Amino acid sequence: MEILVCVKQVPDTAEIKVDSEVNKVDISGAPKILNPFDANAVEAAIQLKEVHGGTVTALTMGTEQAKAVLKEAISVGADRAVLLDDPLFQDSDTFATSSILASAIKKLGNFDLIICGKQAIDSDSGQVGSQIAEHLGIAQITLVSKIEVKDKVIVVNRQHDDGHEVIQANLPVVCTVVNTINTPRYATVRSKLAANKAAIEVLKAVDLPDLNLGMIGSEGSPLKTIEIYAPPKKAPGVRIKEETAAESGVKLAKMLIANKVI
Repeated sequence: MEILVCVKQVPDTAEIKVDSEVNKVDISGAPKILNPFDANAVEAAIQLKEVHGGTVTALTMGTEQAKAVLKEAISVGADRAVLLDDPLFQDSDTFATSSILASAIKKLGNFDLIICGKQAIDSDSGQVGSQIAEHLGIAQITLVSKIEVKDKVIVVNRQHDDGHEVIQANLPVVCTVVNTINTPRYATVRSKLAANKAAIEVLKAVDLPDLNLGMIGSEGSPLKTIEIYAPPKKAPGVRIKEETAAESGVKLAKMLIANKVI
């Protein structure tokens, strides 16, 4: 199988700070990590390669710094890594980003399966995987929690609130995976050292001949971000603890009546 997995470098949301004076989100000090859902996507690709053979290509868009997540993918078993780095790509929304990724995928080869994490933790939009499929004109299956491939047919479990659906499709397919699909493996010291020496291919806009320059960057992005801010803090709750439950209930009722809730 020829598999491509899309990965993204994101700020660690656990380290994002909020400036309480202006109620703004500050990501400048947050370390950059591999998007956790993309780690599951990489692991799914590697597991399929181990069963069916073939190669895994890791693809990301970003700056020189984003090579770190590609090296991480190589360290756990990816065979090839490609970085899309061009000033023309900056400020692309999900639609523009998916246009660029799809053009790169067409250039890189004919892939049986394209795997993405279901969403990135920085924006949580969950749109890029589906948009890639639309640009490529191939089938898509979202929220995948299990993948099996038999000949040129893929059978997956698709997660939803009431359980899962079993879906079958002919390859090629784009799948977006949830974090319950697997537990990503850890790289070894030896594999990390080898990944640091691995060659990473860099592609620019000029290398993607079918890329529509009017559909990328800020000008090609239908979505415009006006402002990012933290939600307002909620007022602290009130704890009622009288001698008995009955007394607590009476006090609660009086408070609700006083505040015209009941």
